[in-house]
Amino acid sequence: MSSTEAQDLPIRDNMIRLGQLLKLANLAEDGIHAKQLIEDGLVKVNGEIEERRGRQLHAGDEVSVNGETVRITREG
Repeated sequence: MSSTEAQDLPIRDNMIRLGQLLKLANLAEDGIHAKQLIEDGLVKVNGEIEERRGRQLHAGDEVSVNGETVRITREG
C-alpha cells in the first residue's frame, strides 16, 4: 500500500474521538502514545495538523500518522 492510499476503517457509531481512532487503527500503541503523537504534531485530520485528542471524527474523515492514512467509514 502506498503512503497516499487511505485504508478504510469502519466504526459502529456516528462518531469516534481521535485518541480512540489512533488506538483502533493501530496507529498508536495506547492512549499515552496517541497523546504524544498528537502533542508532537504528527497527526493530521483531513490534511491539517490536529492538536485535540478529543476531536470528533465522522465517516469520510481521513487521519494520517507517519505516512499511514485511514479513512473512517460507517460499519454496516
